[in-house]
Amino acid sequence: MPHRYCRDRRCRMSTTNVVDTARLNLLLNELRLPAIKVLWPQFAEQSDKEGWPAARFLATIAEHEIAERSRRRIERHLVEARLPTGKTFDSFDFEAVPMISKAQMTALAAGDGWLNKGANLLLFGPPGGGKSHLAAAIGLALIENGWRVLFTRTTDLVQKLQVARRELNLEGAINRLDRFDLVILDDLAYVTKDQAETSVLFELISARYERRSLLITANQPFGEWNKVFPDPAMTLAAIDRLVHHATIVEMNVESYRRRTALERKRGPGRPPEHATQKTLA
Repeated sequence: MPHRYCRDRRCRMSTTNVVDTARLNLLLNELRLPAIKVLWPQFAEQSDKEGWPAARFLATIAEHEIAERSRRRIERHLVEARLPTGKTFDSFDFEAVPMISKAQMTALAAGDGWLNKGANLLLFGPPGGGKSHLAAAIGLALIENGWRVLFTRTTDLVQKLQVARRELNLEGAINRLDRFDLVILDDLAYVTKDQAETSVLFELISARYERRSLLITANQPFGEWNKVFPDPAMTLAAIDRLVHHATIVEMNVESYRRRTALERKRGPGRPPEHATQKTLA
């Protein structure tokens, strides 16, 4: 009989464990803790074997839940950012742009010193100098540091804002961009000198002034921005808002694309061992 009782007791314990496990999984679903739901059995087993205090067990599974939430958040923010692929600090040729340093850009990518203040970052330089690559790399690093970023060609965003204006929803469209800590406007100088286009661009700059940050890449210095904004007063007002709290980076280097094309055209050159030998007298 005692033997039978022990078997029954183990059976009751086993049934209770199954019920408790099922109930716990339901509770974790209700609390939206998917990482803990997956990981708790293995950590519970390790905890039982090693005699962890309850606090250590809870802290361990909570840390994994937080890490998984962070991973999923970054994944979502990368999708919405629409960054060009492959543009990172590691793939950027800092040696070709000696006026900036990787350390300086990495410091900007922390974000705290300027995004919290709604400050701006302006990258100037000729076409092919790496402005878009650098802007995208900064955007990627900011996302990895917990910020929300949108990368867009200036012309594309301006066209969307024009549509919103025609639909009497420009203010709403600009307000929706507030969810991004940084909007990267690539190739600002390619906006055509059209009153409708430049006016929505100006309204975007004005709306984000001292509240949300902009990163702008431009091929032309401020002195040429009258080609972007047809109204001189609007040009001055836009520049004034952008530079009031801004870091300005000049990237006046030879076009990377042109440099690469010339190197391909020249080829690797004749190896030293096959070079023409001088005739010694």
